[in-house]
Amino acid sequence: MPVFPIVGFILLLTYGGGAWKFWGGFRKTFWTQSFSNRLLFSLLWPAWTINKAGRRNLGKALKD
Repeated sequence: MPVFPIVGFILLLTYGGGAWKFWGGFRKTFWTQSFSNRLLFSLLWPAWTINKAGRRNLGKALKD
């Protein structure tokens, strides 16, 4: 059994889980609360790990 499909599936689950958590916690961030922002920022959540403000907001959104 090839390893790459399994790794890809795990990465897809991780990405989807992160997007789901970010979607649920988006109201805790300082970004404008609109559907388009929520969708865009939820899909691009890995990009918010690059800068300090993005990491701070990502942390706020992922906290329970």
